[in-house]
Amino acid sequence: MGFGLLFASPVLLGYVIFVIVPIAATFYLGFTSYSVGTVPKWIGFDNYASLFSGADPFFYPAVKATVYYVGLSVPLGIILSFFLAILLNQQVAGKSFFRGVFYLPVIIPLAASSMVWMWLLQPDFGIVNYALDALHLRASRWLGDTTSVVPTLILFSFWTLGNTIVIFLAGLQGIPAHLYEAIELDGGNRLHKLIYITIPMSSSIIFFNTVIAFINGFQTFVQPAVMTQGGPNNASLLYVLYLFNEGFKSSRMGSASAISVLLFLVIMLFTAAIFYFSKSLVYYEGKEERR
Repeated sequence: MGFGLLFASPVLLGYVIFVIVPIAATFYLGFTSYSVGTVPKWIGFDNYASLFSGADPFFYPAVKATVYYVGLSVPLGIILSFFLAILLNQQVAGKSFFRGVFYLPVIIPLAASSMVWMWLLQPDFGIVNYALDALHLRASRWLGDTTSVVPTLILFSFWTLGNTIVIFLAGLQGIPAHLYEAIELDGGNRLHKLIYITIPMSSSIIFFNTVIAFINGFQTFVQPAVMTQGGPNNASLLYVLYLFNEGFKSSRMGSASAISVLLFLVIMLFTAAIFYFSKSLVYYEGKEERR
């Protein structure tokens, strides 16, 4: 036991220093007025009161934009990646090539791909609008309009679905073939296979990807930071970008700490709720035997 703790102590010490201490410090600083280079001054719940009372004009727009972004990008991304994984799981020529194509964007730095797509979607000289004009289709202002900027960011979020597709693909390949053979013997078609075999047997993978997607969605930062800087008119000011601006641009670390604590609590409660309500919907192999 002593040797085990001795060998584990570097990891435990690193976890305490780099995880536990920063979390505790963030909770503490959320109750202070603090900027870098100054001594934190205890102000109680003033930071939180400022946020919820509307004294900070950016809090509610950031919450609204984030809920809009997460509420659409996550379910649409899960559905799209699941059906792409089903297509890539078929016995067709060139499937290895297409698997690589869908995963390729994942290995490109997100900041770089965001910059490229920002130029492609430029309303005045972007290639996308140029192609739409050539096809006699209506061009869009994409990132330059308050009504289209968040939908554009949602569309761009599909660019990095490669990880989700790979995880779905691994789950689909683990479904026993005899289940599909049995439903074929009963006269089932592809829709029956999807509804009665593929989706139920993939429910644990769907659950996992959904939880991860929601957590990542609430923490989206690079895309709006690079492509829009929160504009136009704060329409794409997602929550973590707002946190960054508050802490590092406005140098209000106390307020930024309170903002990050709220994000932590929302993600924790949301994840706990998903786990609670998924108990009767998610199938795990061997669950019946354990009962």
